[in-house]
Amino acid sequence: MSATQLAVLARTSDPRIVLRRFLALDAVVTGTNALAYLAASGPLGRLFGVDRTLLLELGVFLAVYAGAVGWLASRAHPAALPVRVVIEANFAWAALSLVALAVWLSPTTAGAVWTVLQALTVAGFAALQQLALKARQGSSD
Repeated sequence: MSATQLAVLARTSDPRIVLRRFLALDAVVTGTNALAYLAASGPLGRLFGVDRTLLLELGVFLAVYAGAVGWLASRAHPAALPVRVVIEANFAWAALSLVALAVWLSPTTAGAVWTVLQALTVAGFAALQQLALKARQGSSD
């Protein structure tokens, strides 16, 4: 994906803002997921075929993670190292989600579909953030 395509997605050509917008989007989506897991762990657990306690624990973790990513997105010039940590964490989350699905979890069909979709979404955020970081570094970092 080119810097121009990233700029179109982020609706700006400023590489610093492109990166911050993809971090912010990640924080919002992750935070929304966390709130859903915390507020509706019982019904979602039944729908997905996973333990309610697992969803509560994931909800707490995701809320903290979303807050950290949101804080990073709020910085005028997010440091490259924490951004790389977010990118690697997102790639790891996506991979571990698929491994858990194959090895550990026994979800319903809805749960399996949800797990794959969220893994792809998180991997997509990681890829966009990685490209945006490279574009920012190429422009002035």
